[in-house]
Formats: sequence, structure tokens, C-alpha cells
Amino acid sequence: MIRLISAIALTLVAASAAFAQSGDVTVITGGRVVTGADAGIIDPGVVVIRGDRIASVESAEDFEAPEGARVIDASGQWVTAGLFSPFTRLGLVEVASEDDADDRAAATAPFSAALDVANSFNPRSPLIPSTRVEGVTRVAIAPSPGASIFAGRGALADTSGGFDSLFEERAFMFAALDQSGAALAGGSRAAAWAFLDAALGDARAYPARFTAQRDGDAINRYDAEALVAVVRQGMPLMIEVDRAADILAALRFQRDNPGLRLILVGAAEGGSVAEAIAAANVPVLVDPLRNLPASFDVVGADFANVLALEEAGVLYAITPLSASSGDTFNVRLIPQHAGNAVARGLEWDAAFEAISLSPARIFGVDDRFGSLESGKVADVVIWDGDPLEVMSAPTAVFIDGAETSLETRQTALRDRYLPREGVNDAPPAWRQR
Repeated sequence: MIRLISAIALTLVAASAAFAQSGDVTVITGGRVVTGADAGIIDPGVVVIRGDRIASVESAEDFEAPEGARVIDASGQWVTAGLFSPFTRLGLVEVASEDDADDRAAATAPFSAALDVANSFNPRSPLIPSTRVEGVTRVAIAPSPGASIFAGRGALADTSGGFDSLFEERAFMFAALDQSGAALAGGSRAAAWAFLDAALGDARAYPARFTAQRDGDAINRYDAEALVAVVRQGMPLMIEVDRAADILAALRFQRDNPGLRLILVGAAEGGSVAEAIAAANVPVLVDPLRNLPASFDVVGADFANVLALEEAGVLYAITPLSASSGDTFNVRLIPQHAGNAVARGLEWDAAFEAISLSPARIFGVDDRFGSLESGKVADVVIWDGDPLEVMSAPTAVFIDGAETSLETRQTALRDRYLPREGVNDAPPAWRQR
């Protein structure tokens, strides 16, 4: 028996050594490590990546890297978890003005809730590398409303650009209950809420209500089947609302529908009803830069919105909405928006958590993403400075433990036409006049 135990032990040691020597271990050492967990900031710290997981996060003092491991010296740099954008249409549109390149909404389709962004998402979109190079490694992709207040089912994806990027399909249902939803429902908010109530009623009565090819009170059988996950299985219902009155209507609707899991997106006037949002335990996706009355829905928008949500104890995540096409083309601005929140008084730790761990919590994947902790997926970013400073940039981005390319269409064009030695010997397209 002793010989057997010794043989097993020797086998495990040999396997461990072979694993380390295989190049599957990466050690990032010497940087300012923002764990996003109980360990806080470790400076200097070490992050050990083994395969696609974080093996350990610890102090760099007296640390010895495993034999054969790849060692990255991050001295003078910051090391964080990958950023998580909680609301985007990334991968659904390339050219917003060209219908053939825009899969965000289905304006004339007979279906709404049954639509699924997983069937439209393009992981090879050139917008994805432009997002990844700013440290964003995970995104929540939402469809846009078309002919109904329901836009369809959203998904969670990484920004690796691989065809296996989607790691959680049908992660939530999206619906518009703001002024756009009112217009789609017939011209008033009352109509939008009545439609939502009737549609969920159809889903609760599915399939009995749909016998003999009969439609429901508000929706067809395919949309009702899609909404079953919302009313019976706990799929989150993400609704777009900005006006304080609409936010309170959403909270009332949740009270009247026990078991319904709401996520509010927008909430430009949420600060004025922050206590009610916190009491209802409803998470919010918010842009801290929305402060102008761009419509009657956001007359009360204010820079203090996020501060009020923070002080009330609301679970919130920061997402760019106020920038031009921020939900699609400017997802990369997420750290800049968080940095602006810090400039307006939000604590740095709270702002960074709102673009890393909080989005993961909202979508129920915080056991895998959002912080640097042993056992979590190795989404790790090395920055040349404070990630919330506008001039800082990643020097390395790891997704699932694999280092990804920092090249984008923009950097490729820059490198092609950048003046350099020997340019006069290059073909005409390279010459600078």
C-alpha cells in the first residue's frame, strides 16, 4: 500500500511538473493587482494563470515562479480583471445606415420575444477587436425593439472573436417601456404596460391558450413560448426606462408579478427614486454621463444620478449610452465613463466594480467573471496606468487564459501608412507626400 501511495504521489508530482513546463502556466508579476475581491489591491502582486483559470493571486514578495512558466514583468503597471460591458449591440451591426449590415431590430417580422441575438451575432465583426483592446473581455448583447415592445432574447459573449464567443445564450429578455415602447404599443405608456401584462399572461397560459392554432390575447404562440422562461424559469426581463415615473411603474409591476426578475437599463432619472429601487432589489444599467434633457424622458438627468444609486445601495453597472451609438460603436469607452463618475465624486473602487464585478453579478455569472480570484476564469488585463484614466491603455489582454491580439483595423491602417525608414522604396500606396 505504501508503495502504491508513493507511486501515485510521484505520478502527480511528475504530471504537475510536466504541466508547468508545457507552457500552460503564465505568471504576471510585479504589478499593482486590483483583485476586486476581499484581498483588495496587492502592490506588488502576482497573478498565476493555469490553463483557462486563475490559479492564485498573491503578493510578489518571495514568490517563485514554477519552472517552465511564462513570466510577464508588470512592474509599474496595473493588473485587473477584464471589463464587462452590461449592455451593447456589438456584433449585430457594422454600418448603421445600411440595412444589410444591421441585425439589431426586426421592424417587420411577425415575431418579437422569440427573436434570438445568438442567431445574428457576428463574432468576426471588426468592432470587436476595437472593444477588446480597451480591456473589455465580456459583453451582454441586447437586441433593439422592432415592431413590438419586445426586442427578443439577449446573450452573453466574450470579445475573443472566436466562433465560440457566446458563452450564455438566451441570458435575458429585452423590452422597451420608455417613450419608444409607448409608440410601439399604440401611442401611450398605458398601452405599453397593458401589452406587457397581457403578453406575460399569454406566456403563463402557454400552451393551453394556444390550442387549435389560436393566438393569445397579445402575442402569438412562438413569442409566448419564448416568454415562458421569463414567467416560469427566472430569465431576467431587461426593460428600458428613464423617467422616474416609469421606473416606479416598473417596480409596481414587479410587485404585482412575484418571481419576475427585472433589470432596468437607462434609468436617467433613477437617482430621484434610488431608495425605491434599492428596496425592490432591482439592478440598474446606467450611464453616468447622461445629464442633458435630450428628450422628455430624461428632463431630470443629472451627473449625480450614479452617486445617488451608490448611496442608496442599488446594484448598478456602468454602460456607455450617452455617447453617439455608445451601445454599439463606443463600448470601448466604458472605462472613460467610469472615470468620469470618479471625477464627479464616485469612489474609484465603486466605479471599477461597476464595470467588472457588478455586471457579472447582475447576470448571475460572478462565480466565473469580474474579479481576480483563484478558480475564476482567467480574463486578465495589464494596463500601462490607471485603467480609469483616459490616456491609459492595455498592454496585454487575456481571455480564458489566452493572450489575445491587440491589433485592430485602425492600428493596421496606422501601421500601413505610418512614415518609416525606407518608405521611398515602398510601393506607391505606402508613400507619404
